[in-house]
Amino acid sequence: MSALLIEAATPLCLLQDAGRFGVRHLGVTQGGALDWVSMSWANKLLGNALDAAVIEITLGGLVLVAEQDCCLALAGADLAAKLDSRPLAPWRSFFMRKGERLRFTQPITGARAYLAAPGGFDAPAVLGSCASVIREELGGLDGLGKPLAKGDRLSYTGAAFVLHTLAHAQIPDMTDTAPLDVILGAQIGQFSGLSLFDAFNSDWTLDSRADRMGIRLLGPELAYQGKPMISEGIPLGAIQVPPDGQPIVLLNDRQTIGGYPRLGALTPLSLARLAQRLPGAVVRLKPVLQGVAHEQQVRYLRQFV
Repeated sequence: MSALLIEAATPLCLLQDAGRFGVRHLGVTQGGALDWVSMSWANKLLGNALDAAVIEITLGGLVLVAEQDCCLALAGADLAAKLDSRPLAPWRSFFMRKGERLRFTQPITGARAYLAAPGGFDAPAVLGSCASVIREELGGLDGLGKPLAKGDRLSYTGAAFVLHTLAHAQIPDMTDTAPLDVILGAQIGQFSGLSLFDAFNSDWTLDSRADRMGIRLLGPELAYQGKPMISEGIPLGAIQVPPDGQPIVLLNDRQTIGGYPRLGALTPLSLARLAQRLPGAVVRLKPVLQGVAHEQQVRYLRQFV
């Protein structure tokens, strides 16, 4: 068994996997890595299952010390990582010698980095997952959803001896400004015509009021003209429009039901891109047919086979 000692961390450093499924009827949310693409590549670099437990590092602030020689993998945002004094770029596996320190300081490109270990980090499964959801006190190292903290030890039992670097063509572009694809929702026809035009032809600024539950978009005020709604289930990526007309994209730690009308939902690939954007970034939305979105998802997943 190998172990890493956490020397410094922030509340935004969390143990995550693909999340919990089949439990939303109990009021338990999904959780899991916000950027599932980067998590999958980090695990792929080590030959892990794509949903193995990783560390999600948001904005930096994490320092790890190797207690034994080990091989790890890093994907996602460039958070100015350094292995002792040597810069460490993402999208590769690397050796870390006993006593060396791995530091993540601040965003260069992207917002979230994912650190994987051979076989995945060890943590108890709660309702089928170790994904940390602080609000629900589920997951993480102790099963109670706490973020990683100074003095914690991360262990794993797998082994990896060959280094890999992701091919340039496979590395996601953290600066991609292409519109985010939206599968239209059931209430789309109950927004005013001007609101629908504005929704898909305007710039939206990511508000600083954002967390793992959702991200508020600032832009033109959207007007819902339908009847009041009865609360209904909320899918990952749903774009709710509250009475102030400013949309909220709901993420992995969202509530399970809600009564605000929805424009639709972001596709999984667009959600992964959104997870890497910082507050103040500008995005655009683009409607897409469900069949087209499904074909794009299947095509992308083939890269992991």
